[in-house]
Amino acid sequence: MLEHLLLQTILIPALAAPVIILTRRAVGRKAAWFARLGLSYSTLLLLFACLELARTGAPLLESHAFAGPEITFNLLGDGLSLPVALIINLLCLALSFYADHYIDHRIEAIYGEVDEHTAIYHYTRFYALFLLFPTGFMGVCFAANLIGIYFFLEILPLPLYFIMAMFGYIDRVRVAMICLMWAVFGAGFFLVGSIIVYYASGSFAVAGIQALAGSPAATWAIAMFLVTILAKMAMVPFQVWMPWVHAEHPTCIAGLLAVYANVAVYVMLRLIIIPLPADFQIFSTPLMIIALVTMVYGALLTLGQTDIKRFAACSTISQLAYSMLGVCSMTTAGIEGGMFFFLAHIMGKTIIFSTAGIIVYTTGIRDMRQLGGLARKMPLTTALWIIGALGLAGFPPMNSFPAEWIMFTGIFKAGLVGSLTKLVVAIGGAAAITLSVVYCFRSVKIIFFGPLSEQLAADSHVKDPPLSMSLPLLGVAATAILLGLWPSFILDLFHQVVGPLAF
Repeated sequence: MLEHLLLQTILIPALAAPVIILTRRAVGRKAAWFARLGLSYSTLLLLFACLELARTGAPLLESHAFAGPEITFNLLGDGLSLPVALIINLLCLALSFYADHYIDHRIEAIYGEVDEHTAIYHYTRFYALFLLFPTGFMGVCFAANLIGIYFFLEILPLPLYFIMAMFGYIDRVRVAMICLMWAVFGAGFFLVGSIIVYYASGSFAVAGIQALAGSPAATWAIAMFLVTILAKMAMVPFQVWMPWVHAEHPTCIAGLLAVYANVAVYVMLRLIIIPLPADFQIFSTPLMIIALVTMVYGALLTLGQTDIKRFAACSTISQLAYSMLGVCSMTTAGIEGGMFFFLAHIMGKTIIFSTAGIIVYTTGIRDMRQLGGLARKMPLTTALWIIGALGLAGFPPMNSFPAEWIMFTGIFKAGLVGSLTKLVVAIGGAAAITLSVVYCFRSVKIIFFGPLSEQLAADSHVKDPPLSMSLPLLGVAATAILLGLWPSFILDLFHQVVGPLAF
């Protein structure tokens, strides 16, 4: 089963996409099951690989030759990449079910009443594009070569662009172009950094980056990679694209856009901090300051939102910065907690944003002030939003609670044994958590409690959605709670990679 396991997780969704297109006339809406079955299989593969890694401690190494031994495609599945890939793939699987009714709603809203043949055309092209997400994510996680990581990072903006342009909301084509242009901007800097690594080490291999240690080339390569990472994570001053792009895409991919932005912290750890820890030290404190500024800015921006989708989008700016703060602390606990928070955030954001999509899908209203009292008619949706809010605010039993605890232990350690600036940043970061608590539970009050308007009370369509939309989110919530109660499963895997580095 483990033979070519990593390659399977990349190729299965990539091959399922053309199968969906080629068979759509014959199987109709059942074509989407090619996506779900493929993602189910690869999720089970990754779970099996994580369990084996926890038992043996032996990472998976794969080398696939193309056009002879001179050109190889190398993949690495270790304690860092495997758990990250597992959670991302699980979210892709959950959203492949959630999207079923939602994408029908978007087709009707955008294209009007269409015949079944046209509806299936739109429906299947969504799922074919959707599968490029897990292909890109798995490639970024497992590629052991800079060109491979660059290639898979650049796959990801393609489904974002087309799905947003075809199924998005306000100014969907213009917003899709904004997303694509920011991706191209970041890609240019990543490519320059990769070329610097090649000329300094003679190789594009990730394992060869450490050969740059202590050289001026290391500083320049880190600087180039960091521009890409800061842009993708919407850190100040690169945050301008996030409120537009994250608010106007169809919410059936909202969780995946959160992954797209947050996976950059994994790239930073893999390409910069692990191979070049000493060279990264001069960037550590400035990046922690940027992260703190972004946390506070994003939280205040979120508090000012009345649009339910913009609320979720702006909170992403703040939440992304937590992982950056932890990883840049350069302590074992900070890095492991920051990476665990990355997983907690993408799970919580999948729940919150998908629930926002349910509300818009059901009521047709985006202004939170026009909602209120929905708990009476949508109890399951209310429960999902509260679970997501608990996750984003870092309350037990959600996995964000141990993530924040461990992460801030490392951040304060960096401040106490390091510089006074880092200690001030640590205190500021801990204080900023209160802003997350405020905006999360303020949203619960505004949307679900208080008086219910006469319009919503009389509307028979205002009710909990089909179970095919809510059950996948409950599955994500259950997984988040399980990891909150049993964080050692993921943290022990992270420690296999981070622990020996002795930060």
